[in-house]
Amino acid sequence: MAHPSGSSRGVPLTAVLAPAGPGACDHQGDRDLPVRIWSELLAEDRPRYQRRLAEALGPQEEYLTDTEHQLYRAGKQLRPLLLLLAARLVHGPSELPEKAVDGAVSLEMLHVATLIHDDIVDDSLLRRGLPSVNAARGGATAVLVGDLQFVQAIRGFVEAIDHTRDMDLVKLVLDTAFRVCCGELDELATDPAAPTDELVARYWRTIERKTAVLLGLACEAGAALAGGRTSESRRLGFYGRRVGRAFQIMDDLFDLARADAAAGKPRGMDLVQRRPSLPLVLAAEELGPAHRVTRVLRGARLDEGELPDLLDEICATAAFGRSWALAREQALDALEYLRPFPASCYRGALRDLALYVVDRAP
Repeated sequence: MAHPSGSSRGVPLTAVLAPAGPGACDHQGDRDLPVRIWSELLAEDRPRYQRRLAEALGPQEEYLTDTEHQLYRAGKQLRPLLLLLAARLVHGPSELPEKAVDGAVSLEMLHVATLIHDDIVDDSLLRRGLPSVNAARGGATAVLVGDLQFVQAIRGFVEAIDHTRDMDLVKLVLDTAFRVCCGELDELATDPAAPTDELVARYWRTIERKTAVLLGLACEAGAALAGGRTSESRRLGFYGRRVGRAFQIMDDLFDLARADAAAGKPRGMDLVQRRPSLPLVLAAEELGPAHRVTRVLRGARLDEGELPDLLDEICATAAFGRSWALAREQALDALEYLRPFPASCYRGALRDLALYVVDRAP
């Protein structure tokens, strides 16, 4: 596997993250793919989504500040995007039912709730380059504001249903929220000194709960709310979960490789917080127990000024490339779940998004 710059092997990081193989979409540098999908394929749905989001935030407006509104304005809004694309895939180009749009709004509120709570748990001061709710308003307020988003998200899903079958979606939403919380707790309880095999297995379980299930919910709920068959909804749920796994691995790679300004948060926070991400676990195994990376991951004090050098050493390992290969494997596996659907611009967009997740530049 290719190795990033800083390595004695001399292969640049962009080579590691470049598209590979026949038929791969070249999204290198195409940071605007989600924006283009919103503005082109979902041009009719976007204003409906924005209007319904504003209405859903209305009841809590007196408790929100610009910090919370920035969480809704910033970012790619990938989860509602996936939900609406999945809905379009089974529904076609005619007007989507209102409940599908409401489901997209509720899903984004659920996601924002997890972001706020993540920043409290991690004591993060930045989110997407801006002060986190935790930093701007304090932990106590952040907890309650995060809870508001969660409760409003569940209310939105309940209000969106209109027949018995949709009740299963409410259970799915609650199960997903439960699993996200379990994933966060799993991550906090992980011992970085555990054997590599155990850490890798725990990592897969954690990202399945923490990240993958929410993207799976987006796709499964989108198809169901648009009237898709159960088999179609389930298939799209499997697609979304694999995209979610790939997304989290890439996020963990970017934590090591991205400059602070590009990431919107300090570089190397997983190592600073002794969070055993997949690339860190594999790098520690490769570098050996006596290496500073391994020792810091297992609890040794991080010396002032040494973090950049340690991160460069991690990026120079084969573990970095192995992790990317596993992320791409998940993305390619996701594409298999799209094959039974007829060719359409919506299926093409879902395919492009899966590859975009692993092919975008750092």
